Amino acid sequence: MYELKTKETDNSVIEFIEAVESPKKREDAYKLLDIFTETTGFEAKMWGPSIIGFGTYHYKYESGHEGVAPLVGFSPRKAKISLYFAPGETKREQLLKNFGKHTTGKACVYINKIADIDVNVLKELIIESVKFLQETYPEN
Repeated sequence: MYELKTKETDNSVIEFIEAVESPKKREDAYKLLDIFTETTGFEAKMWGPSIIGFGTYHYKYESGHEGVAPLVGFSPRKAKISLYFAPGETKREQLLKNFGKHTTGKACVYINKIADIDVNVLKELIIESVKFLQETYPEN
């Protein structure tokens, strides 16, 4: 059976952020921690070795694959900061038009630094992602 790699851990979010090498990236990680915590109302938890996640949802696909994942999150990686939002959320593309300098992957949005983006748009992306996932995967 498939084993999820990214699971919630008891590791310290603060210790993880403190271990970020770049002082600027560390400073941005603390700002993101505040923004995500304030916007979601959820406590930050470590997911796997390097993702800071907020809230949880249980998903189950038609294939039978299921698991638990954070509603939203971020990771201050060496190259860029990864922001994790719900794949399939319909307002994302429209919001990203006014977000600022970024690139995208399937579920990730990548930024170099907070100064490159509109924080109010970030908050909207967080809110829409949480709402979408809670509606798509309501608590059983």
